[in-house]
Formats: sequence, structure tokens, C-alpha cells
Amino acid sequence: MKVNCPTCQTGVEWQETSTYRPFCSKRCQMIDLGEWAEENHSIAGEPAQDINSMTDEALEAYIEKMRSPHQSS
Repeated sequence: MKVNCPTCQTGVEWQETSTYRPFCSKRCQMIDLGEWAEENHSIAGEPAQDINSMTDEALEAYIEKMRSPHQSS
């Protein structure tokens, strides 16, 4: 099966022996990693809570909310 490199769009053969799959090269793999490290990419979801700007009450409620799914009934 042939796929396009996510970085440069070069056609790449998708095989178990393809060292950098889905990328065509180490260079393209590192470019992509750099994009993630610089936060140019993100995964959709709810924004993280900024605990520094929360009131004490809101922070306590947030902590309790985070604990409750893990507590046994």
C-alpha cells in the first residue's frame, strides 16, 4: 500500500520494514515532531483548566470532580 508522507506528501510504501512510516525519512519525522513540540498541532478537546486563576472553591470542586470517577462505590 502506498501513502503520502504527512510532512512533504512524497509517496511512501507502507510496510513493516519502513523505518519512518508514515514518514518518508527521519528528516520529515523530526520536522513533524518539532511542529508538535512548538504546539503548532493539537488534539481537539476541552481546554485545560487554568488552576492559577481559579478561586479556592472552584479549585476544590475541580479536585473533587477529578477524584470521583476513580473512587469505588
